[in-house]
Amino acid sequence: MISWTAAVPPIGGARVTRRFSSESEESPGSRRESGSAEMEAAVFILSLVDCCALIFLSVYFIITLSDLECDYINARSCCSKLNKWVIPEMIAQALATVLMLVSMHWFVFLLNLPVASWDVYRYVKVPMGNMGVYDPTEIHNRGQLKSHMKEAMIKLGFHLLCFFIYLYSMILALIND
Repeated sequence: MISWTAAVPPIGGARVTRRFSSESEESPGSRRESGSAEMEAAVFILSLVDCCALIFLSVYFIITLSDLECDYINARSCCSKLNKWVIPEMIAQALATVLMLVSMHWFVFLLNLPVASWDVYRYVKVPMGNMGVYDPTEIHNRGQLKSHMKEAMIKLGFHLLCFFIYLYSMILALIND
């Protein structure tokens, strides 16, 4: 505890001594709460950066699939470009989900869980002999191109929603800190 006294020059002629202290009158547990508020802000900052990467990845998927739809690129090069980013997308989504689980933000965790589960399910259910989640021999069959495009649009909307949730939560955590 650091304390000091200062003599304040009086207006009416009497000398007044005030005591100033740097120690706050908070309880010992408040330092822990401040640390957890800092940790909460760090979690949401990391989630915000992760979400930005996922937004850019979703836009990349949409652009690449629309290039395939307009015949600007062939199916093989489109699928190889997209399959290269399936595992990083899955890892980034799992990271956001695990961060929310570890930091005990249950609503946001339950919001992220279905998308992370869907990414893992899609990756695990790739048939034997296919190039990956996006297969050039099957992408034009049975409307798969349209379903992949719809999925990319839904993920973009989801990640934009999460971006604003994380941004609001980060600002709230920084203000409370």
